[in-house]
Amino acid sequence: MTRRLPPLNSLRAFEAAARHLSFAKAADELHVTPAAISHQIKALEGHLGVKLFRRLNRAVLLTDAGQACVTGISEAFDRMTEALERLRAQECAGPLTVSLPPALAAKWLVPRLDRFQELHPDVDVRVSAAMRLVDFARDDVDLAIRYGRGAYAGLRTELLLTNEVVPVCAPALLQGPRPLRTPQDLRHHTLLHDDTATSDGAYPNWAMWLRAAGLEDLDASRGPRFDYPGLVLEAAAAGRGVALALSTVAAADLAAGRLVRPCAVSVPTPFAYYVVCPQATAERPKVAAFRRWLHAEAAREPAGPG
Repeated sequence: MTRRLPPLNSLRAFEAAARHLSFAKAADELHVTPAAISHQIKALEGHLGVKLFRRLNRAVLLTDAGQACVTGISEAFDRMTEALERLRAQECAGPLTVSLPPALAAKWLVPRLDRFQELHPDVDVRVSAAMRLVDFARDDVDLAIRYGRGAYAGLRTELLLTNEVVPVCAPALLQGPRPLRTPQDLRHHTLLHDDTATSDGAYPNWAMWLRAAGLEDLDASRGPRFDYPGLVLEAAAAGRGVALALSTVAAADLAAGRLVRPCAVSVPTPFAYYVVCPQATAERPKVAAFRRWLHAEAAREPAGPG
């Protein structure tokens, strides 16, 4: 059944004035003028068709009609306040679902999550590692990290990490009978390929990197192929060959010494990692806290924050 209620502002003015028995004190509480309180109450009396206050020289008193409804209206405002407080508490704590590419989740986000949990022990982070773009209107996701050009209509978009594509390999490949020390030495080593990059013409592949290194005569198609960036890095760390990797994704393995860069040649990519979320939820406490933390972590990244 449709509720035919008076305007909320007039109810607020009445409840405050009835509680204080003073238009002036109600005005102070609601940060308006006493004249505005008087106007709202007159409008409410007109809507209800009854007088709610008796105006005296120096005070106001509730009429019988005002006395009959004030308790219910006060209780209703109390219940609304309690409901909003519960909502705020839920937004400050509880689970936070983050969607991002699997390789960035495994190699960049997950190793750092302990630092976020120390700062925000009441927020449980749920990591959804997937390549597909989430639909915030349909999927139960609070925030995403996307790899692209940053053009995401209708979403709050913040540059997080820039990238370059670099060759990486196991430290052992720098030694041995055919040490890998210059781009020319790649002729004697296996090239490892990430097939997830082939669908994206902007993602540098071995042909592009070799051209940048001045080695266009070297066969860029040879070597095993993988359909997941993490597998390519694991194969490289196991000494199976040389992989091309995004500097951000490879940063942890490089810092730990599992991988090394055999030469300094790199190829920039027009794509970067962006933090995205709906505009309407960007400032919710747990979402805003995670956004701030992501940027703080990106500032610590040797590969360079956005």
